[in-house]
Amino acid sequence: METDDLTPAELRVWRAFPRGTDVDLRTTEDADPAAGSAWGPERTVRAAVLRSLLLNGPREDGETALLSLAGARVTGVLDLQYATIEVPARLRHCHFDEVPRLYGCRLRELNISESVLPGLVAHGVHVEGILRMTRSRFRGVVRLGGAQIAGSLYLEGAEISAPDPQTPALQLNQVTVGDDLWAPGLRVEGEIRLSGAGIGGTVNLNEVRLSHLGHAALDAETLGVGGHVLVRYARVRGWMSLRGARIGGRLDLSYTQLSNPGEAALRASSSTIGELWLRNGPPLDGTLNLRRAQLEVLFLDSAMVPERVLLSSLTYTSLIPHEPAERRLPMLERDGDGYVPHAYEQLSAGYQRIGDDRAARAVRLAKERRHRATLSGAGRLWGLLQDATVGYGYRPLRAAGWLLSLLCVGSLVYALHHPPALKPSEAPAFHPVFYTLDLLLPVISFGQEPAFAPEGRYQALAYVLVLTGWILATTVAAGVSRTISRQ
Repeated sequence: METDDLTPAELRVWRAFPRGTDVDLRTTEDADPAAGSAWGPERTVRAAVLRSLLLNGPREDGETALLSLAGARVTGVLDLQYATIEVPARLRHCHFDEVPRLYGCRLRELNISESVLPGLVAHGVHVEGILRMTRSRFRGVVRLGGAQIAGSLYLEGAEISAPDPQTPALQLNQVTVGDDLWAPGLRVEGEIRLSGAGIGGTVNLNEVRLSHLGHAALDAETLGVGGHVLVRYARVRGWMSLRGARIGGRLDLSYTQLSNPGEAALRASSSTIGELWLRNGPPLDGTLNLRRAQLEVLFLDSAMVPERVLLSSLTYTSLIPHEPAERRLPMLERDGDGYVPHAYEQLSAGYQRIGDDRAARAVRLAKERRHRATLSGAGRLWGLLQDATVGYGYRPLRAAGWLLSLLCVGSLVYALHHPPALKPSEAPAFHPVFYTLDLLLPVISFGQEPAFAPEGRYQALAYVLVLTGWILATTVAAGVSRTISRQ
């Protein structure tokens, strides 16, 4: 490109390039690039000039070339598709009239912070350093699918809105980032697609505002993250999907509001996560789906549990904070899959690991009662009997109370009305307490029951004591066996 064809503003940029000197065309520090379409020729640079500089701009010996431009209106399409750019490009506080095209481009570094763009096409872009779009505003789709960024990707404070709600607004699917994805304060109207992405460091989405109600606000299926995923103090309208994600550190949703009424609010099924934190926020407005998830630590405030959960095959090593079983059990009763035995076993095992045997027994008892509701006629009746008598074996003192009550009744009745001896000459001395024990305890004999034969209604009482004794003995044995098997 001949310098004679350049405007005064373009000539400044051209001359500054070989030495890497900054060119700032702003008249005031707070000039809003959103108004850039009204900027005159003194602040206008053609995209073709920038392309020529980046591809084969002038060089000076002993100097490092750099494109550093601020406060410009960029007209035309900045087309760098499949190009290899060996110098860093910094286009800050700029207004782009048309969507830059960086498909398959190779860059040292790109910084378009605090600029306003109608979108970005950068599928498969390779960046050797960092890609910085801090506080940039996009009025269209940002396409970075398959991008490879050796350093970090910065999107903090950026704003993105897609005119077509069916098209993901921020496309980061299959992207590879060597360090962090840093985007606190990001605002997106539409979907963020992170499916299949790999992030070596941390994903920071603190204080984001995502809005795509009834649809995916964040689709991060099979996401792989070496560090943490931080989504603290966020507001998400639409569902978050982390199905099949692999997160080495913490998925932190503390103080976050997730809202997608009538549908899933958080999907983390089949994921493997070091720690999942759901705390200090309002209840999820929508379903919490943790089916088949594998967690080391589940930090879950009972107050954040929504009205519907899906917990089938969820496994976790630790459940914190430590709360009474009575506060944890309602979560299991809200499972959309109905009665899920594994969920009760997991909760019981969690209490058992920290030595809270009372809470563990309470969970197992709740499991038996929930299971009873799934049975029919005879099974449900037998369950009611076990529950009333010995609490399915988890309330052994209840059986002792029943036996003691029956022993008192039988001893009093037979003390007042001795049953006649079958063989008076051979019968031992009658003792009402041991006679009643003989009736109640089927495996113990004190020699009283075979020697005496009550008559009439006292014989009917004897039958009741024998039958009740057998039932109590059977339920106690079943409960003890069940308890031992849990251990």
